[in-house]
Amino acid sequence: MLYEAVLLFAVAFFANGAYFLASGGSDATAWQRVLHQLYLGAVFATYFLWCWLRGGQTLAMKTWRIRLIAPGHSRVPARIAFIRLVLAAILIGSFWASVVAAFLNRNPWLSLAMLAVSGIGIGWALVDRDGQFLHDRLAGTRLIRVD
Repeated sequence: MLYEAVLLFAVAFFANGAYFLASGGSDATAWQRVLHQLYLGAVFATYFLWCWLRGGQTLAMKTWRIRLIAPGHSRVPARIAFIRLVLAAILIGSFWASVVAAFLNRNPWLSLAMLAVSGIGIGWALVDRDGQFLHDRLAGTRLIRVD
């Protein structure tokens, strides 16, 4: 996930460049900031869906020799890839949001509780019989090792 985040930084860098060129680089109002965040979310979703639908691998997944599959299908169907994307965004996104909140919050018990609840999606892989993340289990997808 860390390697994927580094690659997403590069994707965001170029997407932001295009956005600021198109907007003229002026100071953004509140609704323009929201629009910008939605735009970045759409760019990230496009990146993941395009990679998963074309070959089941993002660049980070290729590096680590991991492929996304949907058992019973030769390729991951678009509907299943979209479901996985939404579930991963909710589960993993809430984990990272709680990490940030933990650093900003002065109550350590609340921070710990937030991390524990949001970490279920990632920590699920530690107790899953196949070592799959919760979003993969719910979407019916699997990550496999490619030799």
